[in-house]
Amino acid sequence: MPADLFELEELRQLIEGNKTFVRKTLVNEPKLLKKNAAGQSPEVLWIGCADSRVPETTVCHSKPGDIFVHRNIANVVQADDASSAAVIEFAVAHLKVKRIVVCGHTKCGGANAALGDADLGPTLNRWLEPLRALRRKHEGELKKLASPDDCATRVAEINVHAGVETLKKNKTVAKAMEDRGLTVHGMIFDIAEGELRVLEEKPAAQGLWNMVNR
Repeated sequence: MPADLFELEELRQLIEGNKTFVRKTLVNEPKLLKKNAAGQSPEVLWIGCADSRVPETTVCHSKPGDIFVHRNIANVVQADDASSAAVIEFAVAHLKVKRIVVCGHTKCGGANAALGDADLGPTLNRWLEPLRALRRKHEGELKKLASPDDCATRVAEINVHAGVETLKKNKTVAKAMEDRGLTVHGMIFDIAEGELRVLEEKPAAQGLWNMVNR
């Protein structure tokens, strides 16, 4: 490892954190690393936001190898996005995951940006257009909410529902749902509370969340 890397605090923290991970894993789960080296068989595909505050393995108290992951800005699921489509096809057709989760979250910067039409640059403008279209479609409902934060949370909910519906129309997903019982679920992670909530299959008028019964 080049010595100058250790002069960069952020990279040094990553490297030291990795050493801690290896040390603790070898003590607590001595077979895990070799098991993962032999292959993977995750049961869940997680499609989430790239936000640094929503690391799926951490918030779900899972281990490396448990969750197959695709993350992007505001967990947008678009039928014509080659990146997410490749992940979905590999996870469903080849890894044979049993569940797909589309997870949005509160305090989402992408959902908040979708409340307006400010110029964020060509790439982000293009990427967030589906959210902005959803915002325009639900303008009447959103105007009744108390604050911009509530509006952004509702946009995040609506976006999750849209992602679930897009997934169900995916040919690979639809076939797996019919042939082997694959299921697709929408969730919201509440950053302030640290809680993961399952969205109703058909959203209630005010977008209320249902807690997961454990």
